[in-house]
Amino acid sequence: MQRYFCVKKDLDIFELNKENSYHAKTVMRMKLGSRVEVVYQDVCYLGEIISLDEIVKVRLIKEKDEYNELDTKVTICQSLVKEEKMDLVLQKGVELGAYSFIPLRTKNSVIKISDDSKKILRWQKIVNDASRQAKRNVIPKVFNIMNLEDITKLDYDLKILCTVNELSMSLKNILQNNKKCGTMIIVIGPEGGFKKDEEDYLISHGFISTRLLDFVLRTETASIVALSMINYEYTR
Repeated sequence: MQRYFCVKKDLDIFELNKENSYHAKTVMRMKLGSRVEVVYQDVCYLGEIISLDEIVKVRLIKEKDEYNELDTKVTICQSLVKEEKMDLVLQKGVELGAYSFIPLRTKNSVIKISDDSKKILRWQKIVNDASRQAKRNVIPKVFNIMNLEDITKLDYDLKILCTVNELSMSLKNILQNNKKCGTMIIVIGPEGGFKKDEEDYLISHGFISTRLLDFVLRTETASIVALSMINYEYTR
Protein backbone atom coordinates (compact mmCIF):
# COMPACT_ATOMS: atom_id res chain seq x y z
CA MET A 1 0.00 0.00 0.00
CA GLN A 2 1.32 3.42 -0.96
CA ARG A 3 2.19 5.93 1.78
CA TYR A 4 2.00 9.69 1.40
CA PHE A 5 2.92 12.56 3.70
CA CYS A 6 0.35 15.28 4.24
CA VAL A 7 0.65 18.78 5.69
CA LYS A 8 -3.04 19.72 5.59
CA LYS A 9 -6.04 18.11 7.26
CA ASP A 10 -9.63 19.38 7.43
CA LEU A 11 -11.66 17.31 9.91
CA ASP A 12 -11.45 13.79 8.42
CA ILE A 13 -10.14 14.85 4.99
CA PHE A 14 -6.45 14.90 4.06
CA GLU A 15 -5.09 16.83 1.08
CA LEU A 16 -1.96 15.62 -0.69
CA ASN A 17 0.48 18.17 -2.10
CA LYS A 18 0.89 18.56 -5.88
CA GLU A 19 3.86 16.20 -6.10
CA ASN A 20 2.16 13.40 -4.17
CA SER A 21 -1.12 14.01 -6.01
CA TYR A 22 0.71 13.58 -9.32
CA HIS A 23 2.36 10.38 -8.05
CA ALA A 24 -0.96 8.91 -6.91
CA LYS A 25 -2.87 9.78 -10.10
CA THR A 26 -0.29 9.52 -12.87
CA VAL A 27 2.42 7.17 -11.61
CA MET A 28 0.32 4.75 -9.54
CA ARG A 29 -2.90 5.28 -11.56
CA MET A 30 -5.06 5.15 -8.46
CA LYS A 31 -8.86 5.29 -8.68
CA LEU A 32 -11.60 6.69 -6.51
CA GLY A 33 -11.91 4.37 -3.53
CA SER A 34 -8.26 3.29 -3.63
CA ARG A 35 -6.83 2.92 -0.14
CA VAL A 36 -3.60 4.59 0.87
CA GLU A 37 -1.66 5.34 4.02
CA VAL A 38 -1.37 9.00 4.95
CA VAL A 39 1.11 10.37 7.50
CA TYR A 40 0.05 13.59 9.22
CA GLN A 41 2.10 15.09 12.06
CA ASP A 42 4.11 11.83 12.36
CA VAL A 43 0.94 9.68 12.78
CA CYS A 44 -0.05 7.13 10.15
CA TYR A 45 -3.66 6.77 9.02
CA LEU A 46 -5.52 4.47 6.65
CA GLY A 47 -7.50 6.45 4.12
CA GLU A 48 -9.61 6.22 0.98
CA ILE A 49 -9.22 8.46 -2.07
CA ILE A 50 -12.39 10.52 -2.59
CA SER A 51 -11.17 13.09 -5.12
CA LEU A 52 -8.74 12.90 -8.05
CA ASP A 53 -8.65 16.59 -8.90
CA GLU A 54 -5.36 18.47 -9.17
CA ILE A 55 -5.08 18.04 -5.40
CA VAL A 56 -5.97 14.50 -4.35
CA LYS A 57 -8.17 14.25 -1.27
CA VAL A 58 -8.23 11.26 1.09
CA ARG A 59 -10.94 10.43 3.61
CA LEU A 60 -9.78 9.14 6.99
CA ILE A 61 -10.80 5.56 7.77
CA LYS A 62 -8.78 4.87 10.93
CA GLU A 63 -5.56 5.63 12.72
CA LYS A 64 -2.92 2.90 12.39
CA ASP A 65 -1.01 1.73 15.43
CA GLU A 66 2.34 1.98 13.72
CA TYR A 67 5.49 4.04 14.28
CA ASN A 68 8.48 3.08 12.17
CA GLU A 69 11.21 5.20 13.75
CA LEU A 70 14.32 4.62 15.82
CA ASP A 71 14.12 5.71 19.44
CA THR A 72 17.45 7.48 18.97
CA LYS A 73 17.39 10.48 16.62
CA VAL A 74 20.48 10.02 14.47
CA THR A 75 21.94 12.84 12.39
CA ILE A 76 24.29 11.86 9.57
CA CYS A 77 26.86 14.61 8.99
CA GLN A 78 28.30 13.73 5.60
CA SER A 79 31.28 15.56 4.12
CA LEU A 80 30.51 16.77 0.62
CA VAL A 81 31.02 14.11 -2.04
CA LYS A 82 30.14 13.72 -5.71
CA GLU A 83 26.46 13.85 -6.61
CA GLU A 84 25.79 10.14 -7.10
CA LYS A 85 27.50 9.29 -3.81
CA MET A 86 25.57 11.92 -1.86
CA ASP A 87 22.34 10.60 -3.39
CA LEU A 88 23.24 7.12 -2.14
CA VAL A 89 24.01 8.42 1.37
CA LEU A 90 20.63 10.15 1.54
CA GLN A 91 18.56 7.29 0.11
CA LYS A 92 20.10 4.55 2.22
CA GLY A 93 20.24 6.79 5.28
CA VAL A 94 16.49 7.30 5.07
CA GLU A 95 15.90 3.56 4.65
CA LEU A 96 18.01 2.84 7.73
CA GLY A 97 16.29 5.36 9.99
CA ALA A 98 18.39 8.56 9.92
CA TYR A 99 16.49 11.46 11.50
CA SER A 100 18.33 14.27 9.68
CA PHE A 101 21.30 15.03 7.45
CA ILE A 102 23.99 17.73 7.55
CA PRO A 103 26.19 18.28 4.45
CA LEU A 104 29.67 19.25 5.67
CA ARG A 105 32.42 21.32 4.05
CA THR A 106 35.93 20.04 4.85
CA LYS A 107 39.44 20.70 3.58
CA ASN A 108 39.44 17.57 1.44
CA SER A 109 35.92 17.95 0.03
CA VAL A 110 36.18 17.15 -3.66
CA ILE A 111 33.29 19.31 -4.85
CA LYS A 112 32.54 23.00 -4.60
CA ILE A 113 28.92 24.13 -4.55
CA SER A 114 28.10 27.58 -5.88
CA ASP A 115 24.36 27.56 -5.12
CA ASP A 116 23.63 25.88 -1.81
CA SER A 117 19.87 26.47 -1.95
CA LYS A 118 19.35 24.52 -5.18
CA LYS A 119 21.37 21.59 -3.84
CA ILE A 120 19.42 21.52 -0.57
CA LEU A 121 16.10 21.50 -2.45
CA ARG A 122 17.29 18.62 -4.63
CA TRP A 123 18.60 16.64 -1.67
CA GLN A 124 15.39 17.22 0.30
CA LYS A 125 13.33 15.89 -2.62
CA ILE A 126 15.46 12.73 -2.66
CA VAL A 127 14.84 12.33 1.07
CA ASN A 128 11.09 12.96 0.64
CA ASP A 129 10.79 10.27 -2.04
CA ALA A 130 12.87 7.80 -0.03
CA SER A 131 10.74 8.42 3.08
CA ARG A 132 7.57 7.54 1.19
CA GLN A 133 9.14 4.38 -0.25
CA ALA A 134 10.56 3.29 3.13
CA LYS A 135 7.23 3.94 4.90
CA ARG A 136 8.72 6.30 7.44
CA ASN A 137 6.59 8.28 9.89
CA VAL A 138 9.00 11.21 9.70
CA ILE A 139 10.59 12.93 6.72
CA PRO A 140 14.24 13.58 7.69
CA LYS A 141 15.41 17.16 7.28
CA VAL A 142 18.40 18.12 5.15
CA PHE A 143 20.09 21.09 6.81
CA ASN A 144 22.05 23.79 5.07
CA ILE A 145 25.70 23.07 4.35
CA MET A 146 27.83 23.58 7.47
CA ASN A 147 31.50 23.71 8.41
CA LEU A 148 33.33 22.18 11.38
CA GLU A 149 32.77 25.20 13.61
CA ASP A 150 29.02 25.06 12.94
CA ILE A 151 28.62 21.45 14.03
CA THR A 152 30.62 21.92 17.24
CA LYS A 153 27.88 24.34 18.35
CA LEU A 154 25.12 21.72 18.00
CA ASP A 155 23.82 19.83 21.03
CA TYR A 156 23.72 16.02 20.91
CA ASP A 157 23.82 13.34 23.61
CA LEU A 158 26.49 11.43 21.69
CA LYS A 159 28.91 12.85 19.12
CA ILE A 160 30.72 10.34 16.91
CA LEU A 161 33.67 11.07 14.60
CA CYS A 162 34.31 8.21 12.17
CA THR A 163 38.02 7.63 11.63
CA VAL A 164 40.40 4.99 10.29
CA ASN A 165 42.54 5.24 13.42
CA GLU A 166 42.84 1.62 14.55
CA LEU A 167 43.43 2.74 18.16
CA SER A 168 40.00 4.40 18.34
CA MET A 169 37.15 2.78 20.24
CA SER A 170 34.80 0.68 18.11
CA LEU A 171 31.31 1.99 17.42
CA LYS A 172 29.91 -1.30 18.70
CA ASN A 173 31.41 -0.72 22.16
CA ILE A 174 30.27 2.90 22.24
CA LEU A 175 26.68 1.94 21.38
CA GLN A 176 26.62 -0.82 23.97
CA ASN A 177 27.69 1.72 26.61
CA ASN A 178 25.07 4.29 25.54
CA LYS A 179 21.83 2.35 25.31
CA LYS A 180 19.62 5.27 26.38
CA CYS A 181 21.02 7.80 23.95
CA GLY A 182 18.30 10.17 22.74
CA THR A 183 20.21 12.08 20.05
CA MET A 184 23.36 11.27 18.15
CA ILE A 185 25.46 12.83 15.40
CA ILE A 186 27.80 10.78 13.23
CA VAL A 187 30.43 12.77 11.32
CA ILE A 188 31.87 11.13 8.20
CA GLY A 189 34.89 12.47 6.36
CA PRO A 190 35.40 13.07 2.64
CA GLU A 191 37.04 10.69 0.18
CA GLY A 192 40.50 11.85 1.20
CA GLY A 193 39.69 11.69 4.90
CA PHE A 194 39.89 14.45 7.48
CA LYS A 195 43.07 16.42 8.01
CA LYS A 196 44.66 15.70 11.40
CA ASP A 197 43.94 19.22 12.63
CA GLU A 198 40.27 18.76 11.70
CA GLU A 199 40.03 15.53 13.71
CA ASP A 200 41.85 17.14 16.63
CA TYR A 201 39.46 20.10 16.50
CA LEU A 202 36.36 17.90 16.65
CA ILE A 203 37.80 15.71 19.42
CA SER A 204 38.56 18.84 21.46
CA HIS A 205 34.85 19.69 21.19
CA GLY A 206 33.55 16.42 22.56
CA PHE A 207 33.47 14.16 19.50
CA ILE A 208 34.55 10.57 20.12
CA SER A 209 37.08 9.19 17.64
CA THR A 210 35.48 5.96 16.47
CA ARG A 211 36.27 3.14 14.07
CA LEU A 212 33.44 1.29 12.38
CA LEU A 213 35.17 -1.87 11.16
CA ASP A 214 38.71 -3.16 10.75
CA PHE A 215 38.41 -2.46 7.02
CA VAL A 216 38.81 0.93 5.33
CA LEU A 217 35.39 1.97 4.05
CA ARG A 218 34.47 4.34 1.26
CA THR A 219 32.89 7.53 2.54
CA GLU A 220 29.47 6.64 1.05
CA THR A 221 29.58 3.25 2.78
CA ALA A 222 30.35 4.54 6.27
CA SER A 223 26.90 5.87 7.11
CA ILE A 224 25.26 2.66 5.88
CA VAL A 225 27.48 0.60 8.18
CA ALA A 226 27.00 2.95 11.14
CA LEU A 227 23.20 3.04 10.81
CA SER A 228 23.07 -0.75 10.38
CA MET A 229 25.00 -1.16 13.64
CA ILE A 230 22.69 1.31 15.41
CA ASN A 231 19.63 -0.60 14.20
CA TYR A 232 21.13 -3.86 15.45
CA GLU A 233 22.07 -2.53 18.88
CA TYR A 234 18.97 -0.40 19.54
CA THR A 235 16.05 -2.30 17.99
CA ARG A 236 16.38 -5.82 19.35
